[in-house]
Amino acid sequence: MRVVVVGATGNVGTSVVQALTAEPQVSSVLGLARRVPHWRPDGVEWAAADIASDDLVPHLRGADVVVHLAWLFQPTHDPVLTWRVNALGGIRVFRAAVEAGVPALVYASSVGAYSPGPKDHPVDESWPTDGWPTAGYTREKAYLERVLDSLEAEHPQLRVVRMRPGFIFKREAATEQRRLFAGPLLPHPLARTGLIPLVPDLPGLRFQALHSLDVGEAFRSAVVRPVRGAFNLAADPVLDAAELAKLLDARALRLPTPVVRTALAAAWQLHLLPASPHLFDAVLRLPILDTTRARDELGWQPQHSSLDAMQEFLDGLRDGAGMDTPPLARSTSGPLRSHEIATGVGARP
Repeated sequence: MRVVVVGATGNVGTSVVQALTAEPQVSSVLGLARRVPHWRPDGVEWAAADIASDDLVPHLRGADVVVHLAWLFQPTHDPVLTWRVNALGGIRVFRAAVEAGVPALVYASSVGAYSPGPKDHPVDESWPTDGWPTAGYTREKAYLERVLDSLEAEHPQLRVVRMRPGFIFKREAATEQRRLFAGPLLPHPLARTGLIPLVPDLPGLRFQALHSLDVGEAFRSAVVRPVRGAFNLAADPVLDAAELAKLLDARALRLPTPVVRTALAAAWQLHLLPASPHLFDAVLRLPILDTTRARDELGWQPQHSSLDAMQEFLDGLRDGAGMDTPPLARSTSGPLRSHEIATGVGARP
């Protein structure tokens, strides 16, 4: 089985590649990314391709499965650019897969594709996927769900799988995630237990996390098993202010949501923080996911708890951990994080 992984060098991509190279049914893996990495796992070929502009068909021809992971989180201040790459680029990947005659497509959707939902009980994959309209990330994920609806109707022979994970962490992705969501002003030592005294306890602050390696295993299973449709992915326990406070040896403090949002919005407008307040709005409305289908049909069981994943992230954040791929490398931030500052913190990619 030949598998092409589009977006193979990021947090999820590196874990998917690792899982696929250990799978006996997979004979070869082609990793596609805008920038070819120095990382060279055995059995993996690499090619440079931009999903927004390059001809993807030659890369996909002859593949048994295409795994589409590529996504641009920044710049949040330029939603037209992220739409062009994520929504229109995603469509280009899907169309290229059809043109190349690929029989199966596994796509990384997200909990962010879901419409606002309950925090006190889990929802299955039938929950509406209309996203949160003001956040670019959720809006784009929801749009591609509609595109896949049409693709499946037009090409019923194409096996389409949609993976909808919660928040994904691993040690090696800590520097990238700090860069994407917290920005250059967050000092590494602040991630040390006991140095953050308070965790905001906000209505709706309940979410699910999981380890990137467990996500890789779920994708591996979706590649080799004859499954179709959507799969929720998450690990226990559900995280809230109390759980995060325990993890950080801090105290949970009830705060009014408008106060926190106003502070985040001001920091974003001043280019002190790359994550937009609209994403904050979406996170407070995400539903809790039922993962029964993934466990039953993929045979998937996370090997790490959500607390394990968060602890790895915090350890990696404290140590400035990374990996030898352009998205994950510490050097991407530049000396004293100068490259991050030069982009205007969320203004340019």
